[in-house]
Amino acid sequence: MTDSNKPASGEDSLIARYFRPIATDPGAFGLGDDAAILKVSGDDIVVTTDAIVEGVHFLSDDPPDAIARKALRVNLSDLAAKGAIPTGFVLTLALREANDAWLAPFARGLGEDAAQFGCPLLGGDTVSTPGPLMISITAFGRVPPDKMVHRSGAKPGERIVVTGTIGDAALGLDILRGGAVAAVLADDAAAKEMLVGRYLVPQPRNALANAVRDHASAAMDVSDGLAGDLAKLCAASGVSAVIDAQSIPLSAAAATLIARRAIGIEAIVSGGDDYEILCAIPENRFEAFAQAAGLVGVAVTSMGTVIAGPSVPKFLDAQGRQIALKRLSYSHF
Repeated sequence: MTDSNKPASGEDSLIARYFRPIATDPGAFGLGDDAAILKVSGDDIVVTTDAIVEGVHFLSDDPPDAIARKALRVNLSDLAAKGAIPTGFVLTLALREANDAWLAPFARGLGEDAAQFGCPLLGGDTVSTPGPLMISITAFGRVPPDKMVHRSGAKPGERIVVTGTIGDAALGLDILRGGAVAAVLADDAAAKEMLVGRYLVPQPRNALANAVRDHASAAMDVSDGLAGDLAKLCAASGVSAVIDAQSIPLSAAAATLIARRAIGIEAIVSGGDDYEILCAIPENRFEAFAQAAGLVGVAVTSMGTVIAGPSVPKFLDAQGRQIALKRLSYSHF
């Protein structure tokens, strides 16, 4: 994402108009160079990247500012789960056309979130595409040396803990697609608005990054579905887990849908797009972790236990019977 002294191209003009105003970090050089400088003082740099694609991660008629926020926040969620503090990001934007009606709110939403989360735009690239719109962000964070929280590290006897509520975003997508959830909640505008909001704009738990770093032995964010992502964490740690399905934190809307049997637990644990933090917490650290979460206004729930063995994590119903899940998570392929 450069803007040199040569005659302005269409790309240069686009960058200057929409993205230079939000690239306020000195290391971005006003997007006038071929690279940026990221200054740190003794910390490790944590790097994560995620792309979102039209028709896969967002709908073509989703609001542009919400698309921008989602693109940045899914990366911020990864940083939070690693215990990292955001430092900056670079953006790759593949567009079918340079449309002011779309780009202006997109840039506004991106700039507002960059300021809110202390994660400035440092540079990137803009390209044209005949295919679907694509936004790719690489985000950088910092942690004290050797303090990044890995997926590996969970040990038998530790608690399986998750932030927020699970399943809302998948239900929101169903509403936007006119699915069964939309029909059941036809008379509950507030519930529909909340669920759609959880799909459109994730709520990354960056306020909890320090607590994750201080107390979690393993962590990752829930992006593809609780069941599948828990299986990934357990596999990386060489352990398994037992989850009390009744303890999975649900919003009032999701609980109502389950009570009416409009959906089953599989829709909750395999739907994806939650962007909550899933972590293993030693028993003697849980109270301190919960207190730290309370201080920053993030709800945390203990919903199971790490156990020894290589088996896929089990989800148990109220009678202690294992729930058979046909799928664990969303899969791109």
